[in-house]
Amino acid sequence: MSVTLAIIVITVLVSLYAWRNESFLLSTILNPQKVLRRGQWYRLLTSGFIHADMSHLLFNMFTLYFFGTLLERVFSILFGGSGPIYLLIFYLVAIVVSDIPTLIRQRNNSNYNSLGASGGVSALLFGAIMFQPTEKIYLMAVIGIPGFIFGALYMAYSFYESRRGRGHINHDAHLYGAAFGIIVVILLYPPVVSTFVQEIANWRLF
Repeated sequence: MSVTLAIIVITVLVSLYAWRNESFLLSTILNPQKVLRRGQWYRLLTSGFIHADMSHLLFNMFTLYFFGTLLERVFSILFGGSGPIYLLIFYLVAIVVSDIPTLIRQRNNSNYNSLGASGGVSALLFGAIMFQPTEKIYLMAVIGIPGFIFGALYMAYSFYESRRGRGHINHDAHLYGAAFGIIVVILLYPPVVSTFVQEIANWRLF
């Protein structure tokens, strides 16, 4: 089993269990005050393995599958047998790093909670887009949108939802996860910048 599939299986199982066990859900969700005042730093990571509902879980897992698989393949080419390990570390660190701005922003809000793999998934998505910016992403298996355009729309949507501030989905994590993915991919493989720009420059709508 690939690392990507292993992450998906674990996330699905943990999310399903959390829906049936409220005490477990409450002990793993990201609550900034419990992190800072009680030292429960593990919540920065565990919150990435639970989800609000089935649609939230399915969206993240489908996105993770397509772009995690792609990036795992790229990392295997770049780093050989260590490629899957690079992907795993990349994903887990992205979940934690993308939650830190929220931790700071909501540090005095005792009622704030968030959950979801948003940061890690966004990092995989944008990391993959850096390598294949014009590859089409299909919405509802019908509408094909080039990756770099989809990425821009995704960022705009996440920014809008973040400003609305509704629900427990951490849309800020989408934004910071995306930034993390882009920066780390560039640091790991600097030539990706020139190929990214060249592919977009050569792209034609028709």
